[in-house]
Amino acid sequence: MLTDLKENFTHIFEDALIAEINQVGTLKEAKEGEKLIEIGEYVRSMPLLISGAIKILREDEDGDELLLYFLERGDTCAMTLTCCLGQTKSEIRAIAELDTTLVMIPIQKMEEWTGKYKSWRNFVFQSYHERLTEMLETIDSIAFYNMDERLVKYLQNKKKVTNDSVINSTHQEIAYELHTSRVVVSRLLKKLETMGKIELNRNSIKIVSL
Repeated sequence: MLTDLKENFTHIFEDALIAEINQVGTLKEAKEGEKLIEIGEYVRSMPLLISGAIKILREDEDGDELLLYFLERGDTCAMTLTCCLGQTKSEIRAIAELDTTLVMIPIQKMEEWTGKYKSWRNFVFQSYHERLTEMLETIDSIAFYNMDERLVKYLQNKKKVTNDSVINSTHQEIAYELHTSRVVVSRLLKKLETMGKIELNRNSIKIVSL
């Protein structure tokens, strides 16, 4: 674990902090599709991503989901930070988008390190800023973008996060994450295929030029 921490966080954290993370952190492996945090659960530890990607989702009263943002290597989740510090129940669902490796840090260390290490304090504030920016982008897309524009942005983000031009998602799964209907998603995907932007296959979409 120490090698992974040095490879991913030496440019961010002091050596002493990396040593402490190695001492108290727990290495966790999550398979693609595995649920890491559920809505309504108390969060007992904070994740630091070593590899892979995690999607963060919200849920409405009817149980429909909305994708807020993705976490990638070197990231942590601002919503998780908030729940840890306030010892409140989670308001988000976290699911591994890819096979993911992360280090789980006990919540009692978070406040201690904020006062002890400048690099940790900066990392927490920067994480809040980045996740807030991403949530504002999500709100903007809902408020100001047409569904076809939102779908294109969604596919572009998926390609970036997975580093793969093939998106292994069904039309229904995309509809859940965009908080719309499968019929709408299928119609817009077919339109993009007709334009030569994508290729539709069974349970997958190949991005040609978006």
